Amino acid sequence: MPNPHGVFIWYELMTTDAPAATAFYRAVLGWGARSAGQPGTDYTLLLAGDAPVAGAMTMPQDGSCAGEGRPTWIGDIAVEDVDAMAARVTEAGGSILRPPEDIPGIGRFAVAADPEGTVFVLFRGTEAMPLPPFAMDKPGHPAWHELVATDAEAAFAFYSRLFGWTKAEAHDMGPMGVYQLFAADGVVIGGMMTRPPGMAAFPWTFYFRLESVGAAAERLQAQGGTVLNGPHEVPGGQWILQARDPQGASFALISAGR
Repeated sequence: MPNPHGVFIWYELMTTDAPAATAFYRAVLGWGARSAGQPGTDYTLLLAGDAPVAGAMTMPQDGSCAGEGRPTWIGDIAVEDVDAMAARVTEAGGSILRPPEDIPGIGRFAVAADPEGTVFVLFRGTEAMPLPPFAMDKPGHPAWHELVATDAEAAFAFYSRLFGWTKAEAHDMGPMGVYQLFAADGVVIGGMMTRPPGMAAFPWTFYFRLESVGAAAERLQAQGGTVLNGPHEVPGGQWILQARDPQGASFALISAGR
């Protein structure tokens, strides 16, 4: 399917120092890197093996950055019609931070925010631009998408209305609340939960798969990153680690064993 609707298809790191951030993630995740070759834009493709899985760029200084000036990871969600979906975002209570525009030879996009202000991108690629494979079981690839919202039920209703996401299994985490898994086109791709009192607000958090989060924790700290939580085991036997890179962008790692 050239443009699957409602599926995360790309991940972009908006940061204050793209070369330094690229070096950090290459050391931690084993990614390769190469220039995207886009005229007028210093955009770096991050590769898991030969497969591009994400991109990185230094944030513009003109205030147009979707991350409001803070380093952050932003996810692109595939849609069939960017302009029509941008209108639906506002109808559903969200906002459009950057109106639809074309990337020559790549596709069309718009930067949006949900009703709580969490940023995401609407994207439709050109027929000539193949989408990167979603290989959640392969090292270096994105494997999970997590949203900690002020009101998880309201957040799910918003995204479900737009993208057709459905609820999957729910995990009762006691005082932490309920962790609700969600699926896109029948495939479970992430979870949402209501933010417990005292927890800081988070953007969408993307989990990248590795062989060992324990070993990665040592690498990321040696490279100037910060471990925020973990490593610890989660239901299903996976191990996770939540972290922040040296520029301040949050991200997470996941592995089958510690």
